[in-house]
Amino acid sequence: MTEETPFSHIVNGDISADIVYQDELVTAFRDINPQTPTHILLVPNKVIPTVNDVSADDESTMGRLIVVAQKLAQDEGIADDGYRLIINCGDHGNQEVYHLHMHLMGGRPLGPMLTRKQTD
Repeated sequence: MTEETPFSHIVNGDISADIVYQDELVTAFRDINPQTPTHILLVPNKVIPTVNDVSADDESTMGRLIVVAQKLAQDEGIADDGYRLIINCGDHGNQEVYHLHMHLMGGRPLGPMLTRKQTD
């Protein structure tokens, strides 16, 4: 059995969150520490720890994450100007909660993905 996570507790209704979408596969809720005017987390209802743990059985869920992100971008009024979808994976990817999640971020220009690092 997969370990419970803060996100699975939100999915199950054990922890309160500002849920903006939920169906049988995916739940989306506003980030409690938003980094952009629109910052929504989308999670599979099933706990999948990282992208490395996604299996062929999860293809419909992963596709649903993208489709729901596109719908929410439209609903939030950020689709036309653009937005960013981010999935962090593992320690080097700075994943903080080991329940796969995608950040939908927008509402202002976001700049480059990473700050360019000077090489020696």
